[in-house]
Amino acid sequence: QAAKSARTVVIAGVPDGLLHNDVMTDILMIHFQMSKNNGGDVEEVMYPTREKGVAYVTFEDQEVVESVLKKDEHRLEDKRLSRYYPLKVTRYCENVSSFIIYLVVLPL
Repeated sequence: QAAKSARTVVIAGVPDGLLHNDVMTDILMIHFQMSKNNGGDVEEVMYPTREKGVAYVTFEDQEVVESVLKKDEHRLEDKRLSRYYPLKVTRYCENVSSFIIYLVVLPL
């Protein structure tokens, strides 16, 4: 079994404050399990996190990470949302928090 960090992706652009956190967690889990989104079995969704609008999704298999990252555009759609939200999906790395903070505090 691959290390958990290798099976995890970072999701940015999660609509914040629209729905209860547990509802948003469910919507994210469903999105990343769907084959049309190149998804697969989700082990865990971490939401909310310290970073606003950011979630972590850990898959059962590392191969799913690769296929999810290959998808051109992830659109979070659900009948409980008024519109779709584009998501930015990136590979998890240990210093991702400081990277996100860096982008927010020190815009390029």
